[in-house]
Amino acid sequence: MRRFLTVFLGIVLCLQTSYRMPCLVSLANEETQTTGNIQDDSGEKEENTEELGISAESGIIMEASSGKVLYEKEADKELPPASVTKIMTLLLIFDALESGQIHLEDEVTTSEYAASMGGSQVFLEPGEKQSVETMIKCISVASANDACVAMSELICGSEQAFVQKMNERAKGLGMEHTHFVNCNGLDTDGHLTTARDIALMSRELITKYPEIHKYSMIWMENITHTTAKGTSEFGLTNTNKLIRQYEYATGLKTGSTSKAKFCLSATAEKDGIEMIAVVMAEPDSKTRVKDAISMLNYGFGKCSRFVDENVLEEPIFAEVTRGIEKQVEGEAENSFQYVDVTGADLNAITKEITVEELDAPVKKGDTIGRVSYKLNGEKIGEVAIYAKEDVGAMTFFSALLDVLEEMTV
Repeated sequence: MRRFLTVFLGIVLCLQTSYRMPCLVSLANEETQTTGNIQDDSGEKEENTEELGISAESGIIMEASSGKVLYEKEADKELPPASVTKIMTLLLIFDALESGQIHLEDEVTTSEYAASMGGSQVFLEPGEKQSVETMIKCISVASANDACVAMSELICGSEQAFVQKMNERAKGLGMEHTHFVNCNGLDTDGHLTTARDIALMSRELITKYPEIHKYSMIWMENITHTTAKGTSEFGLTNTNKLIRQYEYATGLKTGSTSKAKFCLSATAEKDGIEMIAVVMAEPDSKTRVKDAISMLNYGFGKCSRFVDENVLEEPIFAEVTRGIEKQVEGEAENSFQYVDVTGADLNAITKEITVEELDAPVKKGDTIGRVSYKLNGEKIGEVAIYAKEDVGAMTFFSALLDVLEEMTV
């Protein structure tokens, strides 16, 4: 009985104690050599960026996952972007979809103003209704000015209010040299951006909403006009010829006006690496495609990819203080990827797994640790470790039960 009372009083005191000792527990002998795979996409790597010799007034190449710039030419020169503007329009459309403000199946009614747009269009008539998804196709594939305005009115009530939102979104992305005046890119004074800023908004669109490629990769598709005049078919043909001429192309948006000349934000993916190449003020459509391909090839040639396909090679447990269970198992994403553009030896990448000592209760999904990756001593990324299940806090009765179980052993 004396032994019972001693153990019981110890448990009661433990339950009343709120003191917690923070602790990081290394589970991989501090730093361990990773077992990831290195994929080198170098081929014949070009050493001098000047060898590109693009005809564009301005251009830039950006690796999408990191935002690292691999090549640039007058990348901050403010120029009219023509229909490349529509990347921001599409970004706001997908923002509205994500927030639940609109849905793909919602109907969009074309106003008199939207129907009056010139330039590239799909000839929507006043009062005509199309779904949001059809409008996205019209913008992504046929670069439809009328569809842009109709969507701006749906989301913000007017094109003017939508353009204000475009400029706010641009500011949030760090697009320091951009000012939008309309949502479709028709030539107008003060409507300017840069190759760098286009790359920034392109990166935001393709990384946050990769489903855009479902639309930007459509080569040809028909839509149906249903108006008071009856029903008719209208064919959409992609303005971006790159997707037929470059095997790795995934989009994204062309633009051309007499003032802007020929512009393109080209996206491509090769062996898991995404690249963005922007050219502005090209002399003709063939040259913009040719230069974009040269830039994309150059970008892929500068990159190597590291992949750890087994982040947690063995079960990981974190200690839980004052919990019903003494440990909780952790789980993490299955893989980690890092793209290098410096030519570093990726065999030198190491990883360190740390878990915290936790106080109950612990909820499933709580962060309980992390896997950190380093290259030559510098952190290049991490993967969070989450609790795989709930662990409730110990109660008086659960503590008593534990004591009784201990006594019966």
